[in-house]
Amino acid sequence: MSTAAPALADGKPGGDEGQPKPPGKMSTVGGARLGEPGTQVKLKPGAPVLPKDLTGRSWIVSDAESGEVLASHNAHWRLPPASTLKMLFADTVLPKFPKTQKHKVALSDMAGIGAGSSMVGIKENETYSVHDLWLGVFLKSGNDAVHVLSAMNDGVPQTVKDMQKHAEDLQALDTHVVSPDGYDAKGQVSSAYDLTLFARSGLQKKDFREYCATATATFPGETKKVTKGKDKGKTKRESFEIQNTNRLLTGAPGVNPYKGIAGVKNGYTTNAGNTFTGVAERNGKVLLVTVMNPSSTETHAVYKETERLFDWGFKASGKVDPVGELVAPKGATGAGKGAPGSGGDDAAGTKNVAHASDDGSSGMGIALGVTGGVLALLAAGVFVIRRRLPLPGQAGRRAPRD
Repeated sequence: MSTAAPALADGKPGGDEGQPKPPGKMSTVGGARLGEPGTQVKLKPGAPVLPKDLTGRSWIVSDAESGEVLASHNAHWRLPPASTLKMLFADTVLPKFPKTQKHKVALSDMAGIGAGSSMVGIKENETYSVHDLWLGVFLKSGNDAVHVLSAMNDGVPQTVKDMQKHAEDLQALDTHVVSPDGYDAKGQVSSAYDLTLFARSGLQKKDFREYCATATATFPGETKKVTKGKDKGKTKRESFEIQNTNRLLTGAPGVNPYKGIAGVKNGYTTNAGNTFTGVAERNGKVLLVTVMNPSSTETHAVYKETERLFDWGFKASGKVDPVGELVAPKGATGAGKGAPGSGGDDAAGTKNVAHASDDGSSGMGIALGVTGGVLALLAAGVFVIRRRLPLPGQAGRRAPRD
């Protein structure tokens, strides 16, 4: 594992216009060119050129099905990940608890949450389902929800160990986990390459796909006494609406929902800057894009640069030679080349989560189609991707209440 110090978002000298420079040598997991600094791309005749207005310190565009890396920029630069690290948290912890399981929150469950953390609004002595907690993680990037789930998983230190082991199993060797929520911590780093591996692994899980594609949901609030009316003196639990902070999913002033987007996770901290990993589908092609810490002053730069890379990737598909690949987990016998198969958590006949509108203009989230899945690990242990990925376009999606 590289020992290169992480670059910070504080503009320390060392690169063009005061920006840090990437290490001269980085990890070569996935291919030698991915370990070289700078932009890596192999254009064939007629291929579109990369967008010029890209300022991310690190980014990567890859085919979610084949695992081929279409282009990259400092793909293995070890940088602070912010809340995109929650993809690894979810991929590690989601399988451990049924979504219907209930948990009454103790004050100790939320010990150690960093100052200024994003929160969904969990209250001490209230009971939440695991489903509620995951909505808090995925939609509001709630560090309180992460800490409660970590407490259920024998505590933060054990969860960090579990995440680190899972990262190593995925061959995400740029990643060093210190906090399960991605909050700034000394030595906590990942890379655009590793974040893409986390997304690709997580998207194999039906619940992961559904949560990261959910735009809005109802979240349980506090239990309070009714002060008037026929129920005066009784207690009633309130609820409130939450919306996904992924702006390519829900939109924002100056940002339209991206047609075909299906998640995955955004993040921001002082040291990490803005980070984002997204998955999107067009014309049967599914791409993963990760962007870390753009230096542009453009509003919502991380989303705008991700959008440009998606647009380029869909146009460039089949017109570039890959510069590397997304590796399979340790022990898998396939290299993610789209071999046919069945099994995993998405057997044929599973109902689609939502349907797409034709123009992709609703402005709300979309649901990742379940039939066929995005990725599948066969029972035999072969890491493969199903060829037909029914990722619908934009459609308003609310989470069901369990």
